[in-house]
Amino acid sequence: MAQDFRNTLNSATGTGAATLVNAGDYDAVIGIRCCNIVATTIEVDVYVTNSATNYYLAKGVVIPPNSAVELIQGGAKVVLKNGDVLYAKSDTASSLDTITSYIDTISS
Repeated sequence: MAQDFRNTLNSATGTGAATLVNAGDYDAVIGIRCCNIVATTIEVDVYVTNSATNYYLAKGVVIPPNSAVELIQGGAKVVLKNGDVLYAKSDTASSLDTITSYIDTISS
């Protein structure tokens, strides 16, 4: 069974939400790494928006300076359906890099 592995890279995200995945037909998010790129502690939110409602995967996660956190690991997955959008933002301007890995349109 062939799968279409993809990633999105976001650099220097701040207080405005960055789009990590704009879901199609059942995408599976298999990794989200958030890295603090500034010299002060930041707080990060990662959430899915569906029908104008936010559903948080992480809210107010504290990341020390020059550190990172892996939100999905150990074989875990988050499935997004058509219309879901995965976002990340920080409480500090230009402070967050993210790498998101996902499988585009899961096949059977």
